[in-house]
Amino acid sequence: MDNLNEENKNETTSLVELGGIKKYTKYKIPLYITFFVIIILLFFYLFRAPIQKGDTLIHIRANDSLLKVSNELKDKNVIHSTFLFKTLVSVLGGDKNIKSGDYLFKKGESLSNVSWQIIRGIHGVSPIKITFREGITNEEIIKLLTDKISGFDKNLFLNDPRTKQGYLFPDTYFFFPLTTTDEILNEMSTNFNKKIASKENEIKSSGKSLKDIVIMASILEKEASGKEDTFVISGILWKRIKLGMPLQVDAAPNTYKIVGLPESPISNPGLLSIDSAIHPKDSPYLFYLHDKEGLVHYAVNFNEHKINIAKYLK
Repeated sequence: MDNLNEENKNETTSLVELGGIKKYTKYKIPLYITFFVIIILLFFYLFRAPIQKGDTLIHIRANDSLLKVSNELKDKNVIHSTFLFKTLVSVLGGDKNIKSGDYLFKKGESLSNVSWQIIRGIHGVSPIKITFREGITNEEIIKLLTDKISGFDKNLFLNDPRTKQGYLFPDTYFFFPLTTTDEILNEMSTNFNKKIASKENEIKSSGKSLKDIVIMASILEKEASGKEDTFVISGILWKRIKLGMPLQVDAAPNTYKIVGLPESPISNPGLLSIDSAIHPKDSPYLFYLHDKEGLVHYAVNFNEHKINIAKYLK
């Protein structure tokens, strides 16, 4: 009898265990299925095509946060989820290294591809090369930028305190089509400040102010035709100022009526003219002219100058 009860007991235990297994299995299978479905949906979200109607061009500035970038991408239907975009970019380590500039996102790009473009700085559009020659005026700068950069705003340029002729360094720049006026001015004025910083001690030693150096350099851009001529002409013009003579340079007509330098630069000078304004070359000359070939002819006094006029300009 005891053996029979023991057997029944064991059988009951087995049934309970089997029942437990059945019960465990009954509730475990849906959890696996749910987890699998979540993975599939997440994968689909990451790799499905966005819903923009065509290619989309956006501009990212140097200080734009990941939040701002993600919101713009969402607003322009480049991505579906700002949360997933920010998460993916952060996990891949690109949230602190987003490169500024224009980004072209092709229609149908997945979220992962969009994120990879941002992280790696793959713009999908080439910057525009613009060369501002030495001696260029602000009006000429405006014309070039208006023709080439769609993001440029003439009114913002003119009303910005950084827009001071003479202090926008002429150089070769690379701007994206949507580069803003603020970014352009910042790059050009920063370039000027860097160049001038290397000349600070020389300017102090010259005994002249930065303003006077820049004004003189802007005149030399229009008046000189070569490296050696630039330094000699600089010496002549500084000498005229010292003697109380009008500068009488064709590049700045008002200098025929006033004594000294104009009130402001007449162009944006390059380094050569700035150097020559800082380091004028002494010479016995007080007058000069350019012949029809662009060659410079010097004269010690006005009589010699008149002879040169008759010889080279008539």
